[in-house]
Amino acid sequence: MKISELARATRTPVGTIRHYEREGLLPEPPRQQDNGYRRYGPADVERLGLIRQARALDMSLDEIRVLLALHDTPQAPCDAVNALLDEHIGHVSARILELQQLEARLRALRARCERASDAGHCGILAGLAAGDGQGAADATGAAGVHAGVHVGGSHRGHGH
Repeated sequence: MKISELARATRTPVGTIRHYEREGLLPEPPRQQDNGYRRYGPADVERLGLIRQARALDMSLDEIRVLLALHDTPQAPCDAVNALLDEHIGHVSARILELQQLEARLRALRARCERASDAGHCGILAGLAAGDGQGAADATGAAGVHAGVHVGGSHRGHGH
């Protein structure tokens, strides 16, 4: 099948498929001699499905590489897969804690402005301008979350 057919069959944008090829997650498929189109088969559909499921679980590309290597080595011990998933669960748990701390900071900041006022007297804007995002964290016991850091996926800075 052509790349457009693979995209349709797996509900994956063509650009994403090409990205996974560049990243080495999908092998570059053979090309037809007459027109140079990439030709994909059932194994590519299965592999792309595995990649997409792992991404839906917020696994990093590096984690997916390890999963694929294990998948490609059927005699590999399953406990290696368990260890990888346990590590990922740890990342997710840490992310949940960060989000709970962020929520506490946001609630503390929101509590600075209980009634409608003009923007010149807004407690939220005053707190943000004073860098009080960290102070709000201190007031709620959510220290450790750094003010000004956008909290991303479960692998901030780990090869998404």
